[in-house]
Amino acid sequence: MHKDIATPARTKEILDKYGFSFKKSLGQNFLIDPNILEKITGYAELDEKSGAIEIGPGIGALTEHLARKAGKVVAFEIDQRLLPVLEDTLSPYDNVTVIHSDILEADVADVISREFAGMERVAVVANLPYYVTTPILMKLLESRLPIDSMTVMMQKEVADRISASPSTKEYGSLSIAIQYYTEAETVMTVPKTVFMPQPNVASAVVRLKMRKEPPVRVEDEAFLFKVTRGSFVQRRKTILNNLQASMPDGKKRKDEIASALEAAGIDPGRRGETLTLEEFGRLADSLYPSFG
Repeated sequence: MHKDIATPARTKEILDKYGFSFKKSLGQNFLIDPNILEKITGYAELDEKSGAIEIGPGIGALTEHLARKAGKVVAFEIDQRLLPVLEDTLSPYDNVTVIHSDILEADVADVISREFAGMERVAVVANLPYYVTTPILMKLLESRLPIDSMTVMMQKEVADRISASPSTKEYGSLSIAIQYYTEAETVMTVPKTVFMPQPNVASAVVRLKMRKEPPVRVEDEAFLFKVTRGSFVQRRKTILNNLQASMPDGKKRKDEIASALEAAGIDPGRRGETLTLEEFGRLADSLYPSFG
């Protein structure tokens, strides 16, 4: 076994060797606790027939743990300064490929078919950069990639929104989108002390298992998410008011919106946060002929 990258002393040694300074704009916080990494990879349930995709490997702390468990690891790193570092720290592992790319611009489907041929399953496992957590998750989900789970660390506040239930203050359009594609569960919270530098927010690890079929059938997926986002524009307003503000010409077409709500069996006086995914599905389908 090689000396773990994820200890404070070894991390400091690597950073000093390369004269590396953290870029705030990239949300770089490196994990320095091997036990936490062991737990994260455990939740991802990897074996030698699994491919793992990592986003933002940093100096390779989590990558190393993935390489020990998965058949193949592909890590996307946006920061060019880290490429030589990763080449060095991951040199003991011959099953890792590092791609210098922004995950939001990468053709992930192409990478999967190229890099994971012969693997039985593909999982995303990552300590996500906090400032782009939501766009990354949505891109991976909306692309309908052949992955079967994501075990990802994020800001605890975002984790709470992802696994929130209706009528809670965390529940919103993000909760609905994630729960449409996946079954979401927060599996652990992570103290600030296990990062270098320490972030100023608490973190949590969420496990998302892809659904084979979405829990509701709708005419148009993109329109469903447009309706859910429009329903939370101002949380304190009623669903009727929010839809008037967010639908094209909504102010003039109040009656059409009201009758769509009625057709979906939803009281126009309710607030968006009280609607279940199923109700949003009915509402989207009932608005679609006029506004889709």
